[in-house]
Amino acid sequence: MKVSKRLCSLIMVLAVIMPAMAQFSIGPRVGVALNTLELNDKAFGSDNRAGFTGGIQAELMLPVVNFGFDASVMYVRRTSELKVDGLEKIERDYIEIPLNLKYKFGLPVVGSLVSPFIFTGPSFAFKVSGKDFEGFIKEKKCDVAWNFGFGLQLISHLQVSANYGIGISKVADFKMQAVDVEAKHNGWTITAAWLF
Repeated sequence: MKVSKRLCSLIMVLAVIMPAMAQFSIGPRVGVALNTLELNDKAFGSDNRAGFTGGIQAELMLPVVNFGFDASVMYVRRTSELKVDGLEKIERDYIEIPLNLKYKFGLPVVGSLVSPFIFTGPSFAFKVSGKDFEGFIKEKKCDVAWNFGFGLQLISHLQVSANYGIGISKVADFKMQAVDVEAKHNGWTITAAWLF
């Protein structure tokens, strides 16, 4: 009984102290997005293409446990080439909001200079402009993915990271040669952020 009371007291004290100790930072973030349309039917194809991304990132970390959260609002240009009766190159613009849980590894001695981290979480992208695919392809306005990533924080401000996003929702579907084809965005995003 005494152990459970002490544990409850410790949890309550941490719940009050931790938010006060939390470190908040915010800053610009830019990078490159390497994406592909993943099709459920191999008779049709798509190629990897590079786009760019830029926006703002906010981070809230609990220093004692090196655990926290980051969120961004990013403009993303995605370029895709879809091979259906020829080759069609499509560029689309999205506002993307990735929400990540993040863990930073505390390194003795060099922790203030270099700190590796890992993160994961969902990403929500909303199409804002861009040429649609041909009329027989139905495009969706929202794209949901799950990100897995890693990176390095350098000199307490610069964060360089890479993440792979696995498409959860389909971004387009069409019927071709009596086959229902669905497309999802998968791909790498490599960014650099300067947090104040």
